[in-house]
Amino acid sequence: MNDMSEEAQLKALRNRIDTIDEKLLELISERARCAQTVAEVKQKSLAEGETPVFYRPEREAWVLKHIMELNRGPLDNEEVARLFREIMSACLALEEPLKVAYLGPEGTFTQAAALKHFGHSVTSVPMAAIDEIFREVAAGAVHFGVVPVENSTEGAINHTLDSFLEHDLVICGEVELRIHHHLLVGENTRTDKISRVYSHAQSLAQCRKWLDAHYPNIERVPVASNADAARRVKSEWNSAAIAGDMAIDLYGLTRLAEKIEDRPDNSTRFLIIGNQEVPPTADDKTSVIVSMSNRPGALHHLLEPFHANGVDLTRIETRPSRSGKWTYVFFIDFLGHQHDPLVKDALEKIRAESVGLKILGSYPKAVL
Repeated sequence: MNDMSEEAQLKALRNRIDTIDEKLLELISERARCAQTVAEVKQKSLAEGETPVFYRPEREAWVLKHIMELNRGPLDNEEVARLFREIMSACLALEEPLKVAYLGPEGTFTQAAALKHFGHSVTSVPMAAIDEIFREVAAGAVHFGVVPVENSTEGAINHTLDSFLEHDLVICGEVELRIHHHLLVGENTRTDKISRVYSHAQSLAQCRKWLDAHYPNIERVPVASNADAARRVKSEWNSAAIAGDMAIDLYGLTRLAEKIEDRPDNSTRFLIIGNQEVPPTADDKTSVIVSMSNRPGALHHLLEPFHANGVDLTRIETRPSRSGKWTYVFFIDFLGHQHDPLVKDALEKIRAESVGLKILGSYPKAVL
């Protein structure tokens, strides 16, 4: 009797789930039809000579935050936001499929960041170098690009900072990705005979202590990307690769050891670059480049307006200027939008004190 009762309960629950699934499908389809109508409205502006904006970072950030505020479980906020991220991505593709460039080849952390931010319904296009991503976005060959800008353990990505000096693009968003490194082997790998490990130089640095403890004598070979490392291992019997989750399925590899990064909080911040300015959301960041002459008190004069107006700095990096021997360039991130009155006032004071000020963009703080 108990078994029959349990079976009857399970059947009733499954029937209820089926009914819920049907309602979910109906609601998702209704949302998709609304997206199609939005596209039709925007296409009318195209016919009238205006340039329609299909992807609105500030709108998507608001939707995800709103969903997380409404969430009452049992799924946690991030899981719910990821589900809605994919629904929004699929609906946006009905309006206009986005082309997003990332640092390739396939299987890199930058691709993972692109898919985390835009969802899996975008067309992701691998590029061989960070500067190439900037050029493709500037030329309009892709809608957006995703570039790494800083790692929590290794610091700033200088290639990205230098590219901002050379190109006039707008930062439209940011995404933070927790980085987990795994030691991967192929089906032909003789795990007792591993003599070399491939990975990007930063990944090798982030796993240095683990390698010292477990494989102190093997050759560490830096390559262009972790995906390139995974690809090499597939055809070699005496090598391993350090790479992330995406490379496992893409190249048919197996984890020999997982989460081997030396610091468990290892994460990388990526920026979304494009050509459109983003309106305020009340929870924004702004990034700027400031050129200062090498004179006493230069850094104080740069930072004082932020302090006076209560603007919270989140990052500051220094690079030598390419235009002048005695000029230095500061990359600064801070909370707030460039159109906020206190931020605007601080930037005007800095412009007056500096050799040059370039606002890279104001954008929603990372939701996921």
